[in-house]
Amino acid sequence: MSSKKIMVFGGTGFYGRQVVKSLLDLGQSVKVMSRSSQKARQILGEQVAIFEGDVTNHSDIVNSLKDVKAIVLCLSAVNFKLIRKRQQIERDAVLDIMEEAEKAGIERLVYFSGYEMRPEVLKTLKIPDFGSIMMEIEGEIKRSAFNWTILGAPPSFEVFFAFLRNGKLAVPGGGKNPIPTVSPFDVGKIAAQTVLRTNLAGKRIRMPGPQANSFPEVAKKMSAITGQKVKHIAIPITAIRIVSILAYPFTPFPRFLYKSLKLLNNFPEDLIEKVPDDHQFLLENFDYEPITLERAIQEKLIAEQAEDS
Repeated sequence: MSSKKIMVFGGTGFYGRQVVKSLLDLGQSVKVMSRSSQKARQILGEQVAIFEGDVTNHSDIVNSLKDVKAIVLCLSAVNFKLIRKRQQIERDAVLDIMEEAEKAGIERLVYFSGYEMRPEVLKTLKIPDFGSIMMEIEGEIKRSAFNWTILGAPPSFEVFFAFLRNGKLAVPGGGKNPIPTVSPFDVGKIAAQTVLRTNLAGKRIRMPGPQANSFPEVAKKMSAITGQKVKHIAIPITAIRIVSILAYPFTPFPRFLYKSLKLLNNFPEDLIEKVPDDHQFLLENFDYEPITLERAIQEKLIAEQAEDS
């Protein structure tokens, strides 16, 4: 039996750690690169091989790929601390990894991308550069010799909880149109099975949960499940735009947030209409029991109520 490992780049991240956990549950040997092996160990446990290094360092990439049979790319620099290095981490490092993986004879590659990036939509919203990195990487992958699969990841259910404060679901732009969302646990299971499959080469798979929901709909669900009124409030997105412009000399993160919110409020209707079929595809092709938004609300908000009581 091969002793080679599956390398998960971004394995300590929000989705990445779930991919690692699911691979371990399937009995796979997993390796992760982290700048801090101690922190990675705290997140991932003792079963994972930790390569201490930085994805922006070429020699670290080369050395990390030894004894690796497949790679999962779910690198993200979308946080306040790393946003200035987004180009280096999400583009330059990924291209470097692909080049060195090919040299090392690694054939299987799974890439986490946006749910579906459409240049015409981004241009209409006046945020044409928003998905440029992912679109470029997808193009390079499709032109490569890898046995590749691209996974289109929607926002997780956490996007709804992020705007909840003191019984108010206050959303810039309102969030009145439905959006696809998913449990991060389901993403982990789907991605882990994907990297092990031999019949998904050259496919791009969207990963929605059971249904799309708008923020007003979610506020009603939260109220019904918790027994406490959750009020939906629409905040003018212009306020976020002004803040993003003023803050840009200091950090580009608010600007990224503003662009994300514009897309969230203008999600393509045809993709929403396809959510039931896309989800059915997942049910028919992957072995998992999907977590519903209702269950996520139950587990998170009811638990918080218990802690507060």
